[in-house]
Amino acid sequence: MAFIFYVTQVQFDFGAVKLLEQECKRVGITRPLIVTDKGIVAAGIAERVSAEIQGKLDFAIFDETPGNPTEAMTVKALGMYRDHKADGIIALGGGSSIDLAKGVAILAGHPEPLTQYATIEGGSLKITDKCAPLIAIPTTAGTGSEVARGAIIILNDGRKVGFHSWHIVPKTAICDPELTLGLPTWLTAATGMDAIAHCIETFLTPAFNPPAEGIALDGLERAIEHIERATTNGQDREARKHMMSASMQGAMAFQKGLGCVHSLSHALGSYKEKTLHHGTLNAVVLPAVLRFNENHVGDKYDKLRRAMHLAPGAKVDEFIVQLNQKLGIANGLGAMGVPKSVFGEMADKALKDHCHGTNPRIATRDEYLQMLEEAY
Repeated sequence: MAFIFYVTQVQFDFGAVKLLEQECKRVGITRPLIVTDKGIVAAGIAERVSAEIQGKLDFAIFDETPGNPTEAMTVKALGMYRDHKADGIIALGGGSSIDLAKGVAILAGHPEPLTQYATIEGGSLKITDKCAPLIAIPTTAGTGSEVARGAIIILNDGRKVGFHSWHIVPKTAICDPELTLGLPTWLTAATGMDAIAHCIETFLTPAFNPPAEGIALDGLERAIEHIERATTNGQDREARKHMMSASMQGAMAFQKGLGCVHSLSHALGSYKEKTLHHGTLNAVVLPAVLRFNENHVGDKYDKLRRAMHLAPGAKVDEFIVQLNQKLGIANGLGAMGVPKSVFGEMADKALKDHCHGTNPRIATRDEYLQMLEEAY
């Protein structure tokens, strides 16, 4: 069993979910609301995890987390939290369930509406220690939200925005790679590329944070070495372990900041006509952003090449394109069903995203449009 304390407490091992009751008691949760989605319930994972506290803690289950978490569903889950007289939250699932749970944690201790706490609205300082305590149990290896201080939620006005505070970092992250063994191939690939995007992008941001950069490079190397194995053979326990670690490390590191990959994927994720997977979006726009940033980060691409086992001078963007193809990732935004007619709207949203200002090279509207064209 690996015990880690960096950003928050992490219990990491096959079978770590057995520590759920212990961790609930440690953080003072006696009546948890389990926030998850219907896919996790149908897969039997919710039953498996809740069995660890069955008859020991009085829990309720909210299983209506959508593919991209929304303010409306956050408020609905809050209603169940209050009806159950819950005193804490267990987030079980991918980044969507964990982020929605963070929204509930905010509103459990603060007045509505949720909008006022968005980072872009200057709301981070309004989030206090009155947030409900949260334990996160990831079932994918990609977002790393279980160790992150942020959440991404679509507001009622259609904006997809970030919420950031150390008060919404889960009190414990229970990372059990066994819960990822049954992940579908496409989701393994998409979430794995999400982790790779996190590690690459936060490493390239200009903020001074050497520990974060070291964690990001190590996570990137683990992901590059194991993503094809995990995608090809979902029962490969060693590959699943390293992918979950890479996911966790990417989020530990991105406290340092992110950039244009995420300002674009957040914008595109708000497109109402399609439910677009965040990890897939990151994978598709990453090559264009890598080309945009390449001559503005000193020798960092050399360090990326070493972590990715590439030859000196190799094109990092081309490698990502080829990796996407090997993994069966959608061949561009067009293949994902995004029409060029929305590019202007998406560029405008990217300019207002909280990740826009931390890219190593500040993009203009026209440059965002060019990146979208390249990603099409």
